[in-house]
Amino acid sequence: MTKDGPIIVIEDDADDQAMLVDIFSNLGYKNEIVYFSDGNKALEYLNQTDIHPFLILSDVNMPKVNGFELRSKIFTNEQLQTKCIPYLFFTTATTKKAVVDAYAMSVQGFFIKPNTMAEVEGVIKKIVEYWKECIAPSQYD
Repeated sequence: MTKDGPIIVIEDDADDQAMLVDIFSNLGYKNEIVYFSDGNKALEYLNQTDIHPFLILSDVNMPKVNGFELRSKIFTNEQLQTKCIPYLFFTTATTKKAVVDAYAMSVQGFFIKPNTMAEVEGVIKKIVEYWKECIAPSQYD
């Protein structure tokens, strides 16, 4: 995890992605925010060896590769494991089974998108601030 690295947002809903663009703009983090609507494109980006993301916010239900499949591909990739990228689900709705399955895959957080933009902004701010304070093994390279 590189605290000044990009924040990866994987969200296939255009309205939710536009809202997140506004929220990250309002919050003014210096991190580049990189958006993907497709898990495969996000995986291609992550596999570029010179990129060290700060964290990943992923929707669960997406076409082609869903959030669980993407997490599995990242989690089992040795090159990506060493980057210690926090992987968090940020989704509209869920089930108990989905939450249990996510944590079984070592997901570092599971969040339901609140109903208002102000509430979503509050959750995003808490997530980013938490991870900015957190120490990861990759910081000791």
